[in-house]
Amino acid sequence: MRIISGSKRGKKLIALEGMQVRPTTDRVKEALFDILQFSLPGKRFLDLFAGSGQIGLEALSRGAAEAVFVDALQASVRVVEKNAAAAGFSQQCRIVHGDFAAFLRSERGSFDIAFLDPPYQTGLLQRALPLTAERMAPDGVIFCEHPREEELPLRAGEFCKSKEYRYGKILLTAYRREEKGEKEGRDPV
Repeated sequence: MRIISGSKRGKKLIALEGMQVRPTTDRVKEALFDILQFSLPGKRFLDLFAGSGQIGLEALSRGAAEAVFVDALQASVRVVEKNAAAAGFSQQCRIVHGDFAAFLRSERGSFDIAFLDPPYQTGLLQRALPLTAERMAPDGVIFCEHPREEELPLRAGEFCKSKEYRYGKILLTAYRREEKGEKEGRDPV
């Protein structure tokens, strides 16, 4: 696993071994950042269910101003801390060990971009979406990684499903705030 582009291109990252963590594939990660490429500079990025932190670190490498990483597993938090330090991004990172819901309820700042990739088929994504929507900037975008067969709601608070991107058995689903008179189907970035 590595950072694929930006200021830290090629930097190798570590990940937890075993079944507790399922890193995002390079194909999906590259597709996500192709979508976001012009939206990242200077933005605040949320990597919820961070795992190794590879998505938030990729965002920083590509120009995001800050990344916040949240994970309930202490072992994952340690991996994110090591990866952030190895990539030289510790000063731009906030790493939170704890429950996603407690974090989102207590967070006072807003995020420009959020990436949600919890363990598949656990219901965590459906629980996290509306809470995440409450923490988003008005023009923010939420991306969810999930298996094709997992249905996501059309709405999450003031955000609505705007586009789905298919990569084999994986979907990236984008949510944006619905503006008055706007219908589903708008390009997310």
